[in-house]
Amino acid sequence: LMPLLEIKNLHFRIGATNILCGVNLTIKKGEVVGLIGPNGSGKTTLFNCISGFSKIHTGEIILAETEITHRAPHQRAHLGLGRVFQNCGIFKEMTVLDNLIIALESRQSWSSRILPWSSQSKTNIATAQGYLKDIGLHEKAKDKAGSLSGGQMRLLEIMRALAYGAELFLLDEPTAGVAPKMKEDVAELINKLQELNQTALIIEHDITFIQKFCDRVLVMNEGKIVLDDTPQGVRADPLLHEIYFGKTEGYSSPRK
Repeated sequence: LMPLLEIKNLHFRIGATNILCGVNLTIKKGEVVGLIGPNGSGKTTLFNCISGFSKIHTGEIILAETEITHRAPHQRAHLGLGRVFQNCGIFKEMTVLDNLIIALESRQSWSSRILPWSSQSKTNIATAQGYLKDIGLHEKAKDKAGSLSGGQMRLLEIMRALAYGAELFLLDEPTAGVAPKMKEDVAELINKLQELNQTALIIEHDITFIQKFCDRVLVMNEGKIVLDDTPQGVRADPLLHEIYFGKTEGYSSPRK
């Protein structure tokens, strides 16, 4: 399988402070990969670099065989990158249904967008309604998205990335601040993405969640990926315990 995402020797710094120090990473189509590490280890910065919100200093980022290192965030989204933010990036003043319709329209040509009663427009409404049914939000289709709970917003945002045509989902703590019942719904949707052979990189603190849904787990520490293994392998590795509870030094490349 060709890699969907390749990152080569990525460096990012703020002033004289190195935040990412030579990150190398390959993710294949259909993989669900967890990303863990202590606060300040560089996880969100890595997401910002992949999605184009932070400008890298050196290195290369390749998405679906296209180099995207210096492309703008919206260009990366058009190439299939779907970023789901920790603090929800949905349009809160719009209806729940319109949030999905606008994502579907964004993928289409101008001609089909200008004609509100075109067959394409009717197809979009039907598709969006189907997506809402999949995540149990069809009864809230006409409500403002801002009225949803945190967990429902998370579901809508993941579905919006799918509607936009995302092939690689970057999920930043998808279960943070979500009620336990909704956590199950978010987990179920990630499971559904797996069944659709979608690809995801997930920052998550809940190790049980990571164990259940991820094929691989990457551990970041001090701007580097220091472990890359199965969830079981990572959990059993003494280095994980050292990173969280003791001092670690001298690990410059991932242990496999």
